[in-house]
Amino acid sequence: MHNSHFLIHIQPKQRKSEAEILTGESDPPGVEQHECEGKTQKDRRDFAMKNFANYRNRLLKFLSPVPSIQAILTTEEDLETKRDKIRRALTDILVTSYEQDPNLPSLEWVLTHDAVEAWRNLCSKRNESLARFSFLGYLNDLLKNRPPKDLPRPEPGFFAEVDHLVRGIARNTGIYPQAVPAFLKYHGTRAAQLRSADLSRLAKSARLFMERYPSGLDPEVIRRRSRNKQRIMKYFGATDLEWNHWKWHTRHIIRNVETLSALVGLSNDQFEAVRMAKAEGIPFGITPYYLTLFDQRPGGDTDRAVRAQVIPSRHYVETMKIQRRSGDASMDFMLERDTSPIEAVTRRYPNIVILKPVLTCPQICVYCQRNWQIEDVYSPSAVTPPKVLERALRWIEKNREINEVLITGGDPLLLSNRKIESLLSRLARNPNIIRIRIGTRTPVTLPQRITEALVKAIDRYHIPGRREVVIVTHFEHPYEITPEAMEAVQRFRRHGIDVYNQLVYTFFNSRKFEAAALRQMLRLIGVTPYYTFNTKGKEETDDFRVPIARLLQEQKEEARILPGTVRTDKVVFNVPGLGKNYLDASQHHNVISILPDGRRVYEFHPWEKKLALVDTYVYTDVSIYDYLRKLKAAGEDVRNYRSIWYYY
Repeated sequence: MHNSHFLIHIQPKQRKSEAEILTGESDPPGVEQHECEGKTQKDRRDFAMKNFANYRNRLLKFLSPVPSIQAILTTEEDLETKRDKIRRALTDILVTSYEQDPNLPSLEWVLTHDAVEAWRNLCSKRNESLARFSFLGYLNDLLKNRPPKDLPRPEPGFFAEVDHLVRGIARNTGIYPQAVPAFLKYHGTRAAQLRSADLSRLAKSARLFMERYPSGLDPEVIRRRSRNKQRIMKYFGATDLEWNHWKWHTRHIIRNVETLSALVGLSNDQFEAVRMAKAEGIPFGITPYYLTLFDQRPGGDTDRAVRAQVIPSRHYVETMKIQRRSGDASMDFMLERDTSPIEAVTRRYPNIVILKPVLTCPQICVYCQRNWQIEDVYSPSAVTPPKVLERALRWIEKNREINEVLITGGDPLLLSNRKIESLLSRLARNPNIIRIRIGTRTPVTLPQRITEALVKAIDRYHIPGRREVVIVTHFEHPYEITPEAMEAVQRFRRHGIDVYNQLVYTFFNSRKFEAAALRQMLRLIGVTPYYTFNTKGKEETDDFRVPIARLLQEQKEEARILPGTVRTDKVVFNVPGLGKNYLDASQHHNVISILPDGRRVYEFHPWEKKLALVDTYVYTDVSIYDYLRKLKAAGEDVRNYRSIWYYY
């Protein structure tokens, strides 16, 4: 199995070198197009070979802490012989570190164990086949004196991954710089006092991080948004009475760049992206209420997550334009076409179905997983036709094992009270239905919609002991939590209806303790954290994506610090066509390759594991190196994230 067979599909992205790599080393030199222009074929070949010599030297330096692996990879033996020897060497390293170094702290040994297991996975021929790339073969080719001429150049992210893998194996991760905690040397009251002091320092550090993220309940933020509200009302000539009525907001949704730029400051890129979206017919809309959450000037730190929700990037618009024109099926990332037994219904689990009575929202989220279906808010075809909805309801009744329905879309609370009550009444007639979930973002984007009349209509079908109705909403950031949103939540709570939150973990809420701050505030306003979703791997939403390692790190190092009543959400990866994979369970996923651009390739196991012989799912993640570089550009100290490399 020659490595070049697996390299055909790899097209590494070209990047300029930076002053320093996030491993602490300077970047390896890159083969840039302009440096070879005007040269002969021999000159270009010699130039490439010079750069590959530099790559080889860099790898040799990174591999030097594990001389046994370095020695194997630099021999003239064939790849399969090297594969077998490396496997044996990894086992020897693990045994040696465990049995011959009694002073090695247990947690350092765990890191070594995890790194060794990751490298073993990377050596698997089965994993090479699944990933369509041989990590081991690529290393082998890079370390040859004359590598194949078609070898893709390694990017900084690849070197960073190799460096940290080796550091893990060599017990040199550096993520435990401090000495063994002092309280371990004592017993009784003295140990407890020292332990308490350590915990206080940890809690203080977490609090300082969380205080960086203001919520919409902060008095100064409330005052600023009151001024925003007055400015927007003046623009539209609205009264307080009109502002408090949800239909006024739906009649005045901001849908073009001229109105948007008249009300808030926009960067040049934001202005152009919204203009292009409108020109291409890509749904775009912001409620007047949600616009009050924007800071007046663009480019600020506090409202970046709010703006990112609704203002698309130019990359998003340009990619959507291409995909929509070509009818690209990849837009349906979750394969809903393959899991919809009847129109308006999606089914991935035995007992629950998704029912979609409407395919639009009062406000359009940029990263919506159903952006291939979502229509303009004023589109007459956005509401599911009555005949289609009736057929879907009858299908649910015939499948008696279904006892739970998630009503979503789109946002079903965009419908009138009468239509919502009619739908709930129809579902309640089905004796098999014991739970109805309503998926809605209106508490966040249009809290005026949550009227007492609406809540009473929904509450009529919430009968303890017989049928439960729950609300599942979607707060993304503490900055979205406002007095109005809190009152909307409390209206449901006063009627005994629980409200849960599904957080999509994106670049714009992934800073240290940012999601933890959101969970704290959610609990205070009566919302239970429910799921934290990995951002879908959709090409148009690359700006939002976060490495899986960051989700794991956030759960272990930030969410874990909070009390159990706050960290009630599960972190999940939605496997297309199959459903949720719980990321905190390592037995359900594993790293199977690392590509030349530094992206990890994962194999995910479906929830049916050990129940049915369905297939696994192979997913290419975003580069940890690129993610950290974006954080650094946003002003973050990436040293606070140094353990991210050791989450596999």
